[in-house]
Amino acid sequence: MERTLSRQEASDAVGDQGWRFLLGTLRTSVPVGSLAEAAQVAARAVEACGDDADGHLNADIRPSRVVLTLQSAAHARLIPRDLDLAHRISAAVSETGRRTEPEIGAGSPRSVQMIEIAIDAMDIAAVRPFWKAILGYADEADADGPEDPIVDPVGQGPALWFQQMDRPRPQRNRIHFDICVPHDEAPGRIEAALAAGGRLVSADRAPAFWVLADVEGNEACVTTWQGRDS
Repeated sequence: MERTLSRQEASDAVGDQGWRFLLGTLRTSVPVGSLAEAAQVAARAVEACGDDADGHLNADIRPSRVVLTLQSAAHARLIPRDLDLAHRISAAVSETGRRTEPEIGAGSPRSVQMIEIAIDAMDIAAVRPFWKAILGYADEADADGPEDPIVDPVGQGPALWFQQMDRPRPQRNRIHFDICVPHDEAPGRIEAALAAGGRLVSADRAPAFWVLADVEGNEACVTTWQGRDS
């Protein structure tokens, strides 16, 4: 059984190289000037991972940047091998004169993030099959229980998870977005949301998550990995 990395361990090990821990993954982005450059960066990352590329690395290639994500596909979590691969990728990218460093500003509206959709439910096991079927989603590796999250098998859509309700709340919206951001960017994201007319509903669980709402009460959470390791 492969050892699972803690959130703190993973973040500390590669944070100085621009990687950020997001929802059980390590993620970074590399700014580029064209789609051809993006393909070259992705190729260098694949080469750096060697035989482990298919089992650990995902690359989202765009004309302005490449987003690289590491996670053990077999375990759906981070293992020590992912840290080694992150270091190897950063070294390979630096040889091209670029850095594995998410950028804010200079044409980049934000750095890396991940989105989850949360559905409040009284009977999770009863509603989960519907959402799995209608979205064409699948069970995450090692997570096929009746109340586990479901994911897009091709990695294009956000994960969907189910929050247990203790009683019906018909006047409260029961679907909300969780925006997982780098821990060092959460304050800025919250400040921007408040400046845009939002309000802070709760910071009781910060820095794990803050609950915010728009002017009509629709809620969203800004989340980080911090405050979750026991």
